Amino acid sequence: MVSEEVGTKLVRFLYFVGAGVICTAGINMWRDLERKSALQKAAEAASEEPAPVSNGPAAAVKS
Repeated sequence: MVSEEVGTKLVRFLYFVGAGVICTAGINMWRDLERKSALQKAAEAASEEPAPVSNGPAAAVKS
């Protein structure tokens, strides 16, 4: 009787720990995806040429 109770509690505890491991892995994967997405957007923004300024010195020369 006592061994059944201990076994049942142990199994429940291991399920709980396993769920925690799975959730932690999922959270870490999500953070990696978000970080990679942010890095990709920053790289794309850095590679784009800046738009010409319409009221800068070049605009004064053209007028």
